[in-house]
Amino acid sequence: MTGSDHGSTKGPAKGLGHFDGKTHVLPISVYYEDTDLSGVVYHANYLRYMERGRTEFFRLAGISKMAGLEEAEPTAWAIRRAAVDFHRPARLDDAITVRSTLTAVSGARMHATQRVMCGDMLLVEGRIEACITTLTGKPRRLPKNVLETLAPYVTTQET
Repeated sequence: MTGSDHGSTKGPAKGLGHFDGKTHVLPISVYYEDTDLSGVVYHANYLRYMERGRTEFFRLAGISKMAGLEEAEPTAWAIRRAAVDFHRPARLDDAITVRSTLTAVSGARMHATQRVMCGDMLLVEGRIEACITTLTGKPRRLPKNVLETLAPYVTTQET
């Protein structure tokens, strides 16, 4: 892979949400389309919210590309492991936040803790392990520029 894979941006980073210290906070409104007939968020949608949280974290941190599809050996991020604990449901019209914290970044993997909150109430907590793979599923090391860009955001304190 070249140095441009999963590249860092030049100039101001563009993304949604904001950082609270090293934790990225993404506000989300719960829409009718997110809920089941009882008005609670369908369980699979929390994984979508967490995906958005990680994507916006990367964007604001300065990672401009989430995949290296144009490279000689195309690569993309893949979830290796997701452990999700459901505590309470979000409901239609709730204003929730996804709080994403990087807990480790190594040569081949990234670990994150993500919490979906409604105010101060914990709704869902996820522990995510992601890696970069080729389109045929072979793992690849994280590009140096990605490691260098993400390293300042790593914390062992989960907020």
